[in-house]
Amino acid sequence: MAESMRGLHRTHRCGELSANNIGEQVTLMGWVQKNRNKGGLVFLDVRDRSGIIQVVFEEGKSERELIEKAAGLRSEYVVAVVGEVKRRSGAVNPNIATGEIEVVPKELRILSESATPPFPIEEHSKTKEELRLKYRYLDLRRPDLQRNLMMRSQVATLTRQFLAEEGFLEIETPILGKSTPEGARDYLVPSRIHPGSFYGLPQSPQLFKQLLMCSGYDRYFQIAKCFRDEDLRADRQPEFTQIDMELSFVDVDDVIDVNERLLAKLFGEVLGVEVPLPIPRMTWREAMDRYGSDKPDIRFGMELVDVTDVVRNFEFAVFKGAVENAGTVRGINAKGQGSMPRKKIDKLVSFAKDYGAKGLAYIAIQEDGSVKSSFAKFMDEKQQKNLIAAMSGEAGDLLLFAADKNKVVWDVLGALRVELAKQMGLLDKNEYRFLWITEFPLLEWSEEQGRYTAMHHPFTMPMEEDLQYIDSDPGRVRAKAYDITLNGNEVGGGSIRIFQNDIQEKMFEVLGFTKEQAYSQFGFLLDAFQYGVPPHAGLAYGLDRLVMLMAKEDSIRDVIAFPKIKDASCLMTDAPGAVDEKQLHELGLSLEEKEKVLEE
Repeated sequence: MAESMRGLHRTHRCGELSANNIGEQVTLMGWVQKNRNKGGLVFLDVRDRSGIIQVVFEEGKSERELIEKAAGLRSEYVVAVVGEVKRRSGAVNPNIATGEIEVVPKELRILSESATPPFPIEEHSKTKEELRLKYRYLDLRRPDLQRNLMMRSQVATLTRQFLAEEGFLEIETPILGKSTPEGARDYLVPSRIHPGSFYGLPQSPQLFKQLLMCSGYDRYFQIAKCFRDEDLRADRQPEFTQIDMELSFVDVDDVIDVNERLLAKLFGEVLGVEVPLPIPRMTWREAMDRYGSDKPDIRFGMELVDVTDVVRNFEFAVFKGAVENAGTVRGINAKGQGSMPRKKIDKLVSFAKDYGAKGLAYIAIQEDGSVKSSFAKFMDEKQQKNLIAAMSGEAGDLLLFAADKNKVVWDVLGALRVELAKQMGLLDKNEYRFLWITEFPLLEWSEEQGRYTAMHHPFTMPMEEDLQYIDSDPGRVRAKAYDITLNGNEVGGGSIRIFQNDIQEKMFEVLGFTKEQAYSQFGFLLDAFQYGVPPHAGLAYGLDRLVMLMAKEDSIRDVIAFPKIKDASCLMTDAPGAVDEKQLHELGLSLEEKEKVLEE
């Protein structure tokens, strides 16, 4: 039977008590984690977001009625306990912060009863994620998830404090905006007042924050909700949160400086981890050549080696074809893996095919120096020796090669080196290695659309010295763009923005926009640029991904209170769901029934 809280006032959270509180009268409130009934002795573990405290009901120290009441408590009952903090009469528990003490109660109230939970509320739950997400409000009681969300809150609070001290203003931008076709799909919101018209939910506050620079606000930031209607994976959600910023009268070094100091503050205060400054920088081309990725994990080596010139005269058709078609042959050296079984190598080949490879060539150097190779018959002894030397191969090494167009080779070997690092235990979650990636290509060719698309977005400034190639060789133009990466993840990205009308119009032209199309989509921004726009730049972090890495989790779902699953649905609320016909009618919408195709 639930009781009232009347007359009670919580004095402490459970995990806040320590030996310094011995002798004090305290009032605690929380959930029953565990009840151990030893007859005339009842041990009750009471939990709240701060931790656990042991409450001991014992004959001679507690009234009989109180002991019986405590004995009847079940997991997840909500209770209030009034009592005295004492040193533990039994063994100290070194695994919890309150392990030296216990509370001997004089009053116990049941504030709320609980049905039996569908799974245990415990750290590192083995319960299937689908069930936990269906009962997310219970899952969120787990101490590990609570620590993650408290860390997220701390990161947001420290970010606000730091940026405010740096002269940034926190300004909110609209959620209901205009749909733009560039980039990922927008989520659309139909307008009742304007039948047939739709708002687009923001993929980022990009246009509005640039307008704020036009309006003279100088330094803006926002912890902004963003939306993208795209396929999901472990580190992607349909709605996500950005730490978003924009600055006026700055260049690349200014943006990097303030963000390096922000990261150093966050990691220092939240994790006690020192971020050595300045953070290293690497151009996009160097990152791709060395690591096959524009977000390289630099906690380990296994760098790509270009052996195109070494194998140029090999008779191996795979290598020969790549060289003749202006591709490359590159390899990685998995140190100490030369004795890897053939079956495991075959799995690596299948893995590589998922990233576009037609296959994977290998040389396995045995401990005795003998060699096994998938293409041994296509090279003589001297060629083999030269290739192994180019790869710094030694006894016990496994050399893996991909041959194709540059992009395919980068993708394959970039993913393969990370997969091998996982298998070899080279990824230490306690190590944080930041890296700036700079000088991205401004544009990339889309086979699907048959035109160039912006690698970042259409408002990124080209590098001044490359503007001469914008018409003749657009793919050669580099961008004044920069990403901040951490342990193989992009955690933030930004760029210097175009602020001259002629360059912006040229950018739209290269992207295949007519002047009319550009003004139809972005006219309000282009109009604003006629009235004195300052040089400006910005950057945005994925807050979810950043906290995921700080919390050493593998999925952003573990740092978001109420996440969606891979099909963008919510198992707890059953969103998205059907709506009333009346609502559709008010919006001027009707649903088209898909024809059922019967198999013959």
